[in-house]
Amino acid sequence: MTNIAIVYFSGTGHTHLMAEAIATGAKQVADTNVELIPITGEQIVNGRWKDDEIFAKLQAADAIVFGSPTYMGGVAAQFKAFVDAASSIWFAQGWKDKIAGGFTHSSSLSGDKQGTLLYLSINAAQHSMIWVGAGQMPGQDGMNRLGSFMGVMGQSDMDMSGAPATIEPGDRVTSESYGHRIATATQRWQK
Repeated sequence: MTNIAIVYFSGTGHTHLMAEAIATGAKQVADTNVELIPITGEQIVNGRWKDDEIFAKLQAADAIVFGSPTYMGGVAAQFKAFVDAASSIWFAQGWKDKIAGGFTHSSSLSGDKQGTLLYLSINAAQHSMIWVGAGQMPGQDGMNRLGSFMGVMGQSDMDMSGAPATIEPGDRVTSESYGHRIATATQRWQK
């Protein structure tokens, strides 16, 4: 059984919807178990993130997919606190050779989302993980409509009405395809 963890922060619900779509795609690959692991602000006390249960789940995973909305050209502060807390895992190279991937969302078409994906991939590289890119050409049905190859990007217009979050159909299909790719790559790497 392949175990994939999707660890993410979602401020308005859009990044959560992308995480769910990635999980849907990964579950389409036989013998794959997927767990969504949200990062919350409540896990941060006195500026430090701490949740040993989450670290145990990530340690047991064969692949970790990282997700954060893009705020001001980078990851959200809540996600950055999680990454900083993982420095003890980095020091021991506890995630070495795990498959890694990443995704992000913002309300702008660009929003400097590439900076967030670069941050996520650099973090994975420092952990000696194996990064998997999107592997999707921009195409029909909105597939990879934002043209990202480092990981998956989503975009939704800013909605101040308080309506529930939604994601574009193309971003959903791109996320599902990415989840499938992550699961397939993880199984190939395990062999």
